Amino acid sequence: MPDLNFQVCEAKPQRHAAAPALLFTIDIRAGAAATTIHAIALRCQIRIEPTKRRYAEHEREGLLDLFGEPARWGQTLRSMLWTHATVMTPPFAGSTRVDLVVPCTYDFNVASTKYFYALDDGQVPLCFLFSGTVFYESADGALQVTQISWEKEANFLLPVSVWKDMMDMYYPNSAWMCLRKDVFDKLYRYKVRNGVPTWEQTLEELLARAEQPVPS
Repeated sequence: MPDLNFQVCEAKPQRHAAAPALLFTIDIRAGAAATTIHAIALRCQIRIEPTKRRYAEHEREGLLDLFGEPARWGQTLRSMLWTHATVMTPPFAGSTRVDLVVPCTYDFNVASTKYFYALDDGQVPLCFLFSGTVFYESADGALQVTQISWEKEANFLLPVSVWKDMMDMYYPNSAWMCLRKDVFDKLYRYKVRNGVPTWEQTLEELLARAEQPVPS
């Protein structure tokens, strides 16, 4: 039975796709170099490890929505699920590399988006937990099937700049906001009723009104 080991080598934005995605290059090595692997149906759970990095003051402010006041981070800062991804490997003997495609969302109702957006620079500590099915050839040439051992994992430091460059590539100088339909309808009526030409100006006008001092 092959003893597989995994290493995440690099990450880069996927170009010319319909939606934002990162490509993580996974190096896979079989313990016995002579073992012929016909295919691996690889599954991966990716977790963010917020406790494994430091945060600047302005980053802490951006993370209030996720973790609350920094004084409480001893209780609230925990490993969190980012996403799941799958990939099928080609046949190989000894070792191979595959690109794991990880779709990314710019929806600010999603915790991972809030987390990545709040960071200015540095790296995001990630933990990749691997599982799946291995189809391999035994010494007598028979096809064998086995499961990837549950303890197989790999750590990776994702540069924050890679995530930001990806989002700038797909949404240059933009951000997405998802609203309930009834709230959007009210905002749209305000925009039309007051003849405001763009959504940016509509929000700027409302924010300016909200920041006006209340008469005493």
